Amino acid sequence: MSNDWQSLFAKDASLFPHLADLQKEQVLLSTMSETAFRQASFLDQRIFTPDLARQVMSWADVASVPLARLSKPQYIFHIGHVGSTLISRLLGELDGILALREPAILRQLADVHVNNPAGIGWTGDEQAKRLDQVENWLSRVFHANQRVMIKASSFVSPLARHLLADSGTALFLFASRKRYLQTILAGDASKQEATALADLRLNRLEQHCGQPVGTKESLTLAQTAALGWLCEMVTLCDAEVHCPDAKIAWMDFDHFLSQPAEYLQVAADHFGTSLALDQAQSLVSGSIMTSYSKAPEYDYSASLREELLAEAGQIHADDITQTLLWIDQLARQHPKVAAAIATAEMKR
Repeated sequence: MSNDWQSLFAKDASLFPHLADLQKEQVLLSTMSETAFRQASFLDQRIFTPDLARQVMSWADVASVPLARLSKPQYIFHIGHVGSTLISRLLGELDGILALREPAILRQLADVHVNNPAGIGWTGDEQAKRLDQVENWLSRVFHANQRVMIKASSFVSPLARHLLADSGTALFLFASRKRYLQTILAGDASKQEATALADLRLNRLEQHCGQPVGTKESLTLAQTAALGWLCEMVTLCDAEVHCPDAKIAWMDFDHFLSQPAEYLQVAADHFGTSLALDQAQSLVSGSIMTSYSKAPEYDYSASLREELLAEAGQIHADDITQTLLWIDQLARQHPKVAAAIATAEMKR
């Protein structure tokens, strides 16, 4: 990496703030090309290779680099497993969009916000300052006509209130409760993930509801999966309530799959990007729609997804039915859960 890294950092997006050591006040900068951004499913440690040039800088030095006035990033927030990577890839093919998928540094700041780990000790104002700095770093582009679109990890949704507060623009992706449960229960990896995240999601949900909603040990498999829907929907609804000036559009992923070209046009228009129907049809007819978005080397289509979800729905039919009743019971006890259900039904 060039010793004149400050000039490069100010010039364009090629020096990417990949990760931070928050206790040591350091930032890892990686050298990324525009093509590398387009190809990357995740902007975290998973794309590290021996050939990826990177260098550690102090946070203060990075923050001191003067940057030109930049447009605020636009965002895709989501509840997880609802096609956010797919839609980000499709929109990222448009000339005016630089798509950043799951910048790890935002997830690190979200962890501070939710868990306030020992050793960091930031005040609320300090957290907000650091987040503003990182958002500004992530705003850099390669061309004057570009604007950054960040597809955040679902772990980052607790930051949505801050990131959208200043008239931000975001697409909120979701699925119905039943379809979400089928999706999680259809795969071994997603079931394991739901179990691993149960404690974190219970904690986040309780922070919103103001009282306990259950214990990990008392939950069935489907209830454990449902925590993801509950936690993330309540979080996104909270962001919408607290950001009245934000431009937020909700989109049901199953509706998108039913008419992908038309809904891709809707998404592009929401982000202020012109997309002709024939261009949208060309995009959704290409390889992006027939490969697994997180690992494009594997085939995966809407029809295969439908088969897997139908199978999971049959296998876990009773557990899903009981879990939907459990969610309704929670809604009677917790107004924010009821509001999340109402939003999902209204926005479909």
